[in-house]
Amino acid sequence: MTPTEQLEIETKYDVDEHAILPALHELPGVDRVEQPVELALEAVYFDTAGLHLARNKVTLRRRTGGEDDGWHIKLPAARGRMEIQHPLGRAVRKVPIQVVRAVRVHVRDHELGPVVTLATRRIVHRLLDAEGEVLAEVADDHVTATVDGEEPQTWREWEVELVGGSTELLEAAEPVLRDAGAKPASGPSKLARALGDRVPKRETWELPAKPTTADLFRSYATAQVEAIHLRDPEVRRDLPDSIHKMRVATRRLRSALATYRPVVDREVGDPIRDELKWFAGELGGARDAEVLREHFLVAVAEQPQELVMGRVAGYIDDHLRAVYKQARVRALEALESERYFRLLDTLDDLVTAPPLLDAETKAKKQVPSLLKNDLTRMSKCVKRAEKAETLAEQDHELHETRKASKRLRYAAESAVPVLGQAATDLANRAEQVQEVLGDHQDSVVARDLLRQLAVQQHLDGGNPFTLGRLHAAEQYRGDRSREAFLELWPTIDFS
Repeated sequence: MTPTEQLEIETKYDVDEHAILPALHELPGVDRVEQPVELALEAVYFDTAGLHLARNKVTLRRRTGGEDDGWHIKLPAARGRMEIQHPLGRAVRKVPIQVVRAVRVHVRDHELGPVVTLATRRIVHRLLDAEGEVLAEVADDHVTATVDGEEPQTWREWEVELVGGSTELLEAAEPVLRDAGAKPASGPSKLARALGDRVPKRETWELPAKPTTADLFRSYATAQVEAIHLRDPEVRRDLPDSIHKMRVATRRLRSALATYRPVVDREVGDPIRDELKWFAGELGGARDAEVLREHFLVAVAEQPQELVMGRVAGYIDDHLRAVYKQARVRALEALESERYFRLLDTLDDLVTAPPLLDAETKAKKQVPSLLKNDLTRMSKCVKRAEKAETLAEQDHELHETRKASKRLRYAAESAVPVLGQAATDLANRAEQVQEVLGDHQDSVVARDLLRQLAVQQHLDGGNPFTLGRLHAAEQYRGDRSREAFLELWPTIDFS
């Protein structure tokens, strides 16, 4: 049985033992309330000895006694929480490996064990619309929480969880429940309430109003490390565009370590850049195959039907599917490696205690020179491309120019808090270069693939005519991208 996912949007309230759940059938959109159902639930929550999951607002539990028995993982989301459910299985005291992988970015190679057991007597009231669809579930929970070696805690809470309804229903329910004696829950979850102050506090830090250059680096680096944490479980679940987004976070962080070298100790920063390069490379094969598949689905469809000789789209797609599958295995192996776990440890240290050489220079004074350095680096790449003696050399230098444009773009984005619109404009122009030269590099890679496939198709006795047409189209795309870049380049300036 494959795991299931759903976005959990709910509100929780603390209530005393004498509170009476109010009538809910008059809430907007509610036609009637089903007869209540009573459940006896038991949930065993797992975490590391250092409570790494609780610290990152992630919960992992094994729950029995309800309609959704199984292993449940809840991850923070932009809106509500993402709940992933795995089948119950036979394991009781040990978390199944497929469940562990979903939280691996936080637990790494630390052992997971039971930390809290919750016994809940739940009375569920389902709110239905006129068609009989469930809009929300209101749970009246009497909870007993047991932490090893301590006296059990007991409390009562009401929980309103959306099913098919809208957030307006949650908003409308709040004053009704408050009038009945409910108060906003004292914690974000039952687990958080049970653990109390045992959960290590996450350090909070905000960018000062007048930041130093080191402050800018820390702010930008922190955002990228958080993005890596967010994307890790998405890559493991093979969500669309997740590999791309994770690679972007690693590239942004790697670029920041280069741009901000004047304030970051290179003896610490350069090895981290090397490890980020390794990790991005492990993800790269799957991403490249993903991009090519999307491109060729369109490119073949745009060919005149009478000039498509044979099963061209399927032939290309079969090859790229196989490449993606193999590359994804490699990416997942990297995500399960000790090398990756140690990289994550290092990144945690990087943002909590940045290895600074200079923590005093004001960003507004120093950052413009950092941007000019990256622009000069990009200019040198362009000059080498202009002087290239062969097309292959020029393609290589244009690819280096594209990488330099990314670094300039990321540096400008990080500078927006102090340089405002000037930095935004520079980032936008650098992004245009990145996109134009991205098309150029994609055409280079596509041509190489098409040539390989055409040779193989010929050797297999097939007709590579259409592959040749596609190759010519890619050559045209590359030429147009090169010309577009040459027009765009003179507009890139920062003075």
